[in-house]
Amino acid sequence: MGEDYASGGDDWSYGYDEEDFLVDDDDCGCSSGRSPSESVERSADTSLPYKVITRESLLTAQKKDLQRVMEYFSVKEKHARTLLIHYRWDVDVLLEYLVEHGKERLYSKAGLRNMEGSAVQSPSIIDCCICYEEVSVNEVTAMDCGHFFCDACWTRHFVVKIQEGQGRRIKCMAPRCECICDEVHIRNLVRSADPNLADKFEQFVLDSYIEDNRRVKWCPSVPHCGNAVQVEADDLVCEVQCECGLQFCFSCAADAHSPCSCRMWELWTKKSQDATNSWITVNTKPCPKCHKAVQKDGGCNLVICTCQQAFWSGLVDFLKSRCSWLCGAATGREHSWDSIAYHSCGRYKEDHKKKAETVKKELDRYMHYYDRYKAHLDSLKLESKQEQTVMKKVSTLEDKESTLDISWVQKAFFRLVRSRRILAHSYPFAYYMFGGLFKDEMSEEKEMDLNKTLFEDRQQLLEANVEMLSKLLEEKFDEFLVAGVLDLRDKVQAVVVSTDNLCRNLYEFIENDLFGPLTKTFERIAPYRSSSLFNDFKGSVEV
Repeated sequence: MGEDYASGGDDWSYGYDEEDFLVDDDDCGCSSGRSPSESVERSADTSLPYKVITRESLLTAQKKDLQRVMEYFSVKEKHARTLLIHYRWDVDVLLEYLVEHGKERLYSKAGLRNMEGSAVQSPSIIDCCICYEEVSVNEVTAMDCGHFFCDACWTRHFVVKIQEGQGRRIKCMAPRCECICDEVHIRNLVRSADPNLADKFEQFVLDSYIEDNRRVKWCPSVPHCGNAVQVEADDLVCEVQCECGLQFCFSCAADAHSPCSCRMWELWTKKSQDATNSWITVNTKPCPKCHKAVQKDGGCNLVICTCQQAFWSGLVDFLKSRCSWLCGAATGREHSWDSIAYHSCGRYKEDHKKKAETVKKELDRYMHYYDRYKAHLDSLKLESKQEQTVMKKVSTLEDKESTLDISWVQKAFFRLVRSRRILAHSYPFAYYMFGGLFKDEMSEEKEMDLNKTLFEDRQQLLEANVEMLSKLLEEKFDEFLVAGVLDLRDKVQAVVVSTDNLCRNLYEFIENDLFGPLTKTFERIAPYRSSSLFNDFKGSVEV
């Protein structure tokens, strides 16, 4: 890393005393990152407020909620499914609606009618109100709402709805009827007509547990790993990790981005294109002929555009293929090498000048934060690639000293990766937090400057710790004697503890001091959460 991201000399403390990094350790937090070592850490944490649902366990998870509703309401499975699909598989919401509005309203809103079923009381031959054909009563199907039509019409209706992707909630064909059709009837009729389409319907019903459930989301991995993640708590603003290793924000399904809020991260991801446009505005001018952006690469203010490279036959054509860098107007007889009629290039244009200066100032500010964000991401990629190297050192040391506990190395590497990612995302956060996004809600400019200074102090201290931890893990500890290994372990553990505390402190400052006073905007970040394994690890360190 460059000097912007490191501090001090060659000793392990980087010029700081150990006490500078020891912060109060009463609270807990959450993290971001993606690494094999992080998967080990996550899987060992039984207190995580979410769980991964594989394709194999999807049916079991769905059955569990269905059974709960069936027992509570004393209804059949098909009716329980209809209720849960309508209320997005949230049993708590379903029960709350029951308390507030009663069972009859609950069923009506979900599209359930006459849940005991109804038999078709009619002669042996009846008229179908859809196709107007006379059919046998054995070829007629009635739904719970009491409406009945011939099986052929029902089948066509079901096939069209499934093909349109509406297989989870297919309504009755009768006019103004909101009743949801019985899934058993749908399954039987469609299977007799098209087994493949029936399988598609079965998948719709199964996937509804994820796609209609606000507490469950598919893992956004590409290519898709086939897993989903279910959040146990009511707070859906959190970061989760799939078994495939991808860690993402449950709220917006983007890669884990805390301490940025979802809105900040969305703005930041769109900013690259805006930054490119800003650079073009500052450093190029449009050709007056083809309107392509032209960048001057020499000292002369008369530049050549690529759109007229073929016209070199005469002076007039030669001049017409150029545009003036000073004013952006086309050259020709009125604006040429040796004479410029009605020339206004030298006249000062206030609005254009101010606009260019504003764009350049904003671009410089963006590049300040982007360069640091990118530098830490680059370091993160390199450090992630070094994990195997670190583990080889561990293996070598274990072969030499089989009784020596080296588990602290993997834990430290895990902390490094997570903290590095948090540090990287703290720069997009600062860009928006102190860049006018909340200017209407900042009480005083002095207060904002003070908060900016306090935030940057925490950010820089975390930065120094992360660099320190990275340097310590680069040591050739596999060549050390036992005393040297133990000494390095004590240093690493002290930095790991302080780095964890500094991450937590940064999150608390954002939540309480920066987002807390906002009155017009409700901004949230995924909470910082240390895993239980790390709590045990920290408890074993004497400080």
